[in-house]
Amino acid sequence: MNTQTIANFPADHKAGFVSIVGKPNVGKSTLMNQLVGERLSIITAKAQTTRHRIMGILNGVHNGQEFQLVYSDTPGIIKPLYKLHESMMSFVRGSIEDADVVLFVTDIFEQHDENDVIERLQKSEVPVILIINKIDQATQDQVNEKIDYWQEHFNAQEIIPISALNAFNTERVFEAVMSRLPQHPPYFPKDELTDKPERFFASEIIREKIFLNYKKEVPYSSEVVVTGFNEKDDIIVIQAEILVERATQRAILLGEGGKMIKKTGIMAREELERFFGKKVYLEQFVKVEPDWRQKERMLKRLGYDE
Repeated sequence: MNTQTIANFPADHKAGFVSIVGKPNVGKSTLMNQLVGERLSIITAKAQTTRHRIMGILNGVHNGQEFQLVYSDTPGIIKPLYKLHESMMSFVRGSIEDADVVLFVTDIFEQHDENDVIERLQKSEVPVILIINKIDQATQDQVNEKIDYWQEHFNAQEIIPISALNAFNTERVFEAVMSRLPQHPPYFPKDELTDKPERFFASEIIREKIFLNYKKEVPYSSEVVVTGFNEKDDIIVIQAEILVERATQRAILLGEGGKMIKKTGIMAREELERFFGKKVYLEQFVKVEPDWRQKERMLKRLGYDE
């Protein structure tokens, strides 16, 4: 940002990066969507849905001070099995290194297998707020037990029990973040909502529908590349390639007589129209790309090279 732009903001303007980290499936994406007020991260019941670091930018005024919060939704922390996973974990490391505040999200069901996350966070010097999610599925005694456990096992600046799904206590999370946000000019123009282009969200929406419609290995072996994005006055024409690793996975994706891919396409198109607020014409092509999750050149092409 140039100095002329910075000079337009008051000296007490607050801005900072807030990284949302934790194991897979604890509700990180749901929490970010609630905090930003927009549906930027895809959400399914399957673990490891998020593969990229997705930034959601929130601008506003709090207690008379202008602010810009840059939230980062990150992949769930896992032990890498593929080069794809290694790239996903590099997004997590980068987000922790950049952070002014870290939201460490656990849930009421966690089995105390968070050691790899804890180890990484304890080396960080930034303030960590621990979030216990999904408390709508627990009794008050269970919630109290979890709070006691984390008070004993982790040095967090604050512990906040929430239900991201129901937006319960998310305002308290916002207040906790704001109280720790440094004074700084905005990092992004005030009218930006995210750092990702429209093509990225188109591919994510299609990928979400694959996660919802298919089982076992197929969603994890799939990637979506938007090869065409042509926005006209009254319609957006999108061409998308769905990559899979084996011919058998391609057959499953297509389904008998192409029924499954048609169903997925209809669901994706409806969601794309909601997201972009415009009619969408969607063409999908399924292509076999053997072992794409292990190929560095392919992963770089797909944007896994932070």
